[in-house]
Amino acid sequence: MSAASRLLAEFRDQVRLPQRDAGPSDIIERVGRVLRTYPDNPERDGASVESPEGLGATEQEIEGAIDTQVAFFRGRGQSFEWKTYADDPPADLVDRLRRRGFDVGEVEVVMLGNSADLIHDVDPPAGLLIREFCGDDWERVRVLMDEVWGTGATWVNDAMRAEQDSNPALLRPVLVEETEGAKRVVSYAALRLTPGVDFAGLWGGTTHPKWRGRGLYRALTAYRAKLALAAGHPFVRVDTAPDSRPILTRLGLHQVTTTTPCVFDPRGSSRSG
Repeated sequence: MSAASRLLAEFRDQVRLPQRDAGPSDIIERVGRVLRTYPDNPERDGASVESPEGLGATEQEIEGAIDTQVAFFRGRGQSFEWKTYADDPPADLVDRLRRRGFDVGEVEVVMLGNSADLIHDVDPPAGLLIREFCGDDWERVRVLMDEVWGTGATWVNDAMRAEQDSNPALLRPVLVEETEGAKRVVSYAALRLTPGVDFAGLWGGTTHPKWRGRGLYRALTAYRAKLALAAGHPFVRVDTAPDSRPILTRLGLHQVTTTTPCVFDPRGSSRSG
């Protein structure tokens, strides 16, 4: 078995099958072979579904499992993401969800590897400082996030702040800020640690357009990898976008599978289900 295959098998056993990606206050339920995670408040975003064991052997079982999840979240009036993986059966799940009215997002490559491989002496450019943060610094990060992604992503900022407030030892965000003038936050990413799991999650990676191509993502990655290894997590996992993938490949991470987000919003008038 290759190194990539071994890592994928461990990731599935340690993270996906027991659903260890849930937030500290999320409700976690198993419905047949489906793992369902959602905030108790239906007005909050962040609900998700995964099916690492597949949906069944027959057409009736597969379609029935999809129907069950759509009906559940429609009843709550809550949007949710079916986080599909290329190695999960059935192979045509994304197409099935698209036909049911799910909005299909961009394909991301899941990368796994050794934390130690990411640790390099990478300093930010002159005039910038990299550090962990908490508290009111989240509002400064919000300014960056809104500017880059728009206010539609504000819920991510709020959810991660709440997660850190709940358990600051497990959500370790890092920012890059100017040392002079307005001291604006120009880049940000987060590290999520899960007790009893070897894999640390490298999340985010937002850099102001003015500062892209200056090594900030690599610096944030090295910084977080040091924190992960020091906390006893020998491996890291990243759902990568095209910009970060070449950097992580050069650092030694393995491309093990792909994941495609499929979002169903019962509040959207265009979705008939």
